[in-house]
Amino acid sequence: GSWADRSPLHEAASQGRLLSLKTLLSQGYNVDTLTLDQVTPLHEACLGDHAGCARILLEAGANVNATTIDGVTPLFNACSRGSAACAELLLAHGAKAQWETCLPSPTHEAASRGHSECLEVLISWGIDVDQDLPHLGTPLYVACVSQQIHCIRKLLYAGANVQKGKYLETPLHAAAQHSSAEIVNLLLEFGADINAKNTDFKRPVDLAAPSSSVERLLLLHE
Repeated sequence: GSWADRSPLHEAASQGRLLSLKTLLSQGYNVDTLTLDQVTPLHEACLGDHAGCARILLEAGANVNATTIDGVTPLFNACSRGSAACAELLLAHGAKAQWETCLPSPTHEAASRGHSECLEVLISWGIDVDQDLPHLGTPLYVACVSQQIHCIRKLLYAGANVQKGKYLETPLHAAAQHSSAEIVNLLLEFGADINAKNTDFKRPVDLAAPSSSVERLLLLHE
């Protein structure tokens, strides 16, 4: 987006300048001042991991569920940045963690970027860990595609369905295509089905690199 239309409030929030943020608000700046792309100062504070600024904005009445023209919420920004402190604060102020529509998903974002602390915060607020988005699949699937073992572990221990991926592709199909035997092993420990077939009638072992440790591990479980 264009930076030319950012207000001093956006600047202060994005740089974590508490004092100037307080001053600007006391001077009558609108807490939800928008850029052309409908980015609010709260979006900026969360993307910058500035929980102190986010708190001041929320206490001044900032819209916790404001969405940009791309459908991005402050919570999505917090999860993108890996700011568990901002995520916790937003949820405590009524942020909606999951939307029915295809708006960008904070849970999938945290899972794909390996931000396990943010994921833990979301889980503690009772998200549906198996939320299945048509273009992405489940958070577990996304974490397997991105090889984020800490997130995979968090999701499995939170009760994520080990078989639910993206349509017929299971998390194990995704993991088998990478080199981490540790991730494959973890999925198997949680009962992943080695015989699950994807749309091409391929099993996870069929997708593993020939003679790799992942292929050997899957063959052992036949």
